[in-house]
Amino acid sequence: MVAKLTKGFWAKTANIILRNRILILLLIVAFTVFMGMQWKNMRFSSSQANLLPDDHPVNLEYNSFLKQFGEEGNAVVFAIKDSTFFTTDNFNRWNKLSKQLGAFPEVDFVLSTDNLQELKKDTTKMQFVMEPLLKNAPKTQAAVDSIKNHLFNNLPFYENLLFNKKSGTLRTVMYLDKDIVNTSVRKDFILKDMTHLIDNFEEETGLDVRISGMPYIRTMNSQNIIDEIGKFILAALGVTSLIFFFFFRSVRATFISMCVVIIGVMWAFGILGLLQYEITVLTALIPPLIIVIGIPNCIFLINKYQQEVKKHGNQALSLQRVISKIGNATLMTNITTASGFATFIITDSKLLKEFGIVASINIIGIFILSLLIIPIIYSFMSLPKTKHLKHLNKRWVDAFVNWTERIVRHKRITVYITSIVLLVVSIIGIYQIDISGSPIEDMPKKEQFFKDIRFFEKEFDGIMPVEIVVDTKRPKGVLKPATLKRIDRLSTVIEEIPELSKPVSVVNLVKYSKQAFYNGIPKYYQLPTTQENNFIMDVARKSADNGNMLKSFVDSTGQTARITTFMKDVKTSRMEEIEARLNENIAKIFPNERFTVYMTGSALIFLKGTKYLVKNLIMSLALAILLIALFMAYLFRSFRMIVISLIPNLLPLVVTAGVMGFAGVPIKPSTILVFSIAFGISVDDTIHFLAKYRQELIANRWRIKKSVYAALKETGVSMFYTSIVLFFGFSVFIISNFGGTVALGALVSATLLFAMLANLILLPSLLLSLERSIANKQVLKKPQIDILPKEEDRN
Repeated sequence: MVAKLTKGFWAKTANIILRNRILILLLIVAFTVFMGMQWKNMRFSSSQANLLPDDHPVNLEYNSFLKQFGEEGNAVVFAIKDSTFFTTDNFNRWNKLSKQLGAFPEVDFVLSTDNLQELKKDTTKMQFVMEPLLKNAPKTQAAVDSIKNHLFNNLPFYENLLFNKKSGTLRTVMYLDKDIVNTSVRKDFILKDMTHLIDNFEEETGLDVRISGMPYIRTMNSQNIIDEIGKFILAALGVTSLIFFFFFRSVRATFISMCVVIIGVMWAFGILGLLQYEITVLTALIPPLIIVIGIPNCIFLINKYQQEVKKHGNQALSLQRVISKIGNATLMTNITTASGFATFIITDSKLLKEFGIVASINIIGIFILSLLIIPIIYSFMSLPKTKHLKHLNKRWVDAFVNWTERIVRHKRITVYITSIVLLVVSIIGIYQIDISGSPIEDMPKKEQFFKDIRFFEKEFDGIMPVEIVVDTKRPKGVLKPATLKRIDRLSTVIEEIPELSKPVSVVNLVKYSKQAFYNGIPKYYQLPTTQENNFIMDVARKSADNGNMLKSFVDSTGQTARITTFMKDVKTSRMEEIEARLNENIAKIFPNERFTVYMTGSALIFLKGTKYLVKNLIMSLALAILLIALFMAYLFRSFRMIVISLIPNLLPLVVTAGVMGFAGVPIKPSTILVFSIAFGISVDDTIHFLAKYRQELIANRWRIKKSVYAALKETGVSMFYTSIVLFFGFSVFIISNFGGTVALGALVSATLLFAMLANLILLPSLLLSLERSIANKQVLKKPQIDILPKEEDRN
């Protein structure tokens, strides 16, 4: 009953499309114009991707920290490592640059040698005062040398903050206005005004300025994403059109297909604008994905049209059959592909949810476009010439299909042994996979901003903030001597970890206060003794600048303190070891009943987010498998057929995971997408094959061997065509500068190639070997839906 309704639905659909050609084209044009108008709402991501849901405990802690101390990632750092830097002209030009940067409204303040304040004791008023390091611009080399010597040898408070004593590297820290850090204003300022000033400085002095800090890294990374969108779209169009033309040898067929996918890309951008989603490293992949996924639709439809033309030469009948016969099969395959992407919607990650929504909508959109545009455009054209139909008899494609048939017919045992060996080896490889939680691992290694990250890691021990928040549970508890000693003990532990930078906290300020109390002698840069504490802190309390100095380290009530350190880019396993070591020491130093202490910061947020994401994506992959299994059950109403259909699609996923383990490719947000995407696409081949197999069973009176070989010959060519297009289409992502995108492209391409071979060799082999098991009344029942109508081969 359902099958009859389906057949009738597609026949009516074909009539509606072909009778209302002009109206449908006008509606497509109008909707495309509407989508184009939504482009103005598109915006590129300005904030750091947060992979955790808003109500996750780690996010709640992070937001609590931001509420108390403000944005942690608002610092942009500039550094110079050059023996000629400390000359009069260059040193003064550096200080001028600091003034110029500080003059912009987007900048909160700049910390540099130009405005560096030195803590000193006013013996008359018995209080601490801040005096500028530079009262006037130095005019002689001796004056510059004196300033350098004083800074490097007498001000340990600023060591690793503004200078590296060992290498002589000096840096300036620019703090952006916290209100613009996560807006497009930050991007405009960094790419235009700031870059212009730095370029001028480098041109005038000949010095190389190194730039880093999370706002700068995020801006340059986002710009790379923007630059790559156009590159991907052009590459995907170029590769798929060349392959398409190679297969069909028809300019007009290629042109029509390119028109379909270009409109699909316009719709993709329009939907991003309509839903007002940000363009991220994931959503930037959708337009080229639409091209790669849309071309197989065009191949199936145009191939069927040309087959029908070759059979009887009747254009109207050919177009009607293209819609009524291929429409249903193409819809089913697009639904399974969209399902693979739609499973991301169930994750709690906003980033993945938006990706899943836009991708799944656009996959259905590209199906509708191809189903409408291709038959309508062909209806206005003359019949294909004989030369355009030659590809239907390509010997080399036939040779490939015949090769797969020989393997299935004569070497099934070899096929099973190979599959089992691959399975075992892959499982061994899976156990070697690491999880990566580094926010900079996927960034383009060749770009200057990435090289600068490595420079700052070497000179200042990292750029990714890690914050430790200490709540003393009582007002003014931070400045108690016992609390300060505990913070100092934890700071010592942090300093012992090579991947972490020297920590900065209220302890540094208190040590600096003691040094100032003893007239700036460096050896007194230490915590006051119990005897010293009362009068040193008494002097500090009288100081007018004390409140301003403390606000960066302690909240307004004096109850909560922060310890700031920076982490190098390390492997996830090492990051977890560092976290465990710090938590162990925190538990020893700060008793739970008296203190509440937690760690937060960008580095840890990304680590936790990655692990959370991996867990969610495994669930989404499991859901994709379940949905497609249910879909197969509805189509074929046989548990054995479900198992048989899933094996050739799951094996390539396991093999890919094994390859990742042996190749050292970690599980991370970009590579975990491979499995859901590849599974959703590869199962299309299974549906096409089994649908044709089912049809052949009926035609051949349930003779399984004959039906399997007939289905293999019939579907092998289309499966080969589409798999080649998908393979090379996804391969365009290899040209990316982002490591994760490169891995995604390579892994999806390889997985789809494995899946094609599995569906052409392993699937038919299983059907033949399990002939007796599956040849029963349950399996031979008429399916709920005839994907391919039985008249297809009879005309």
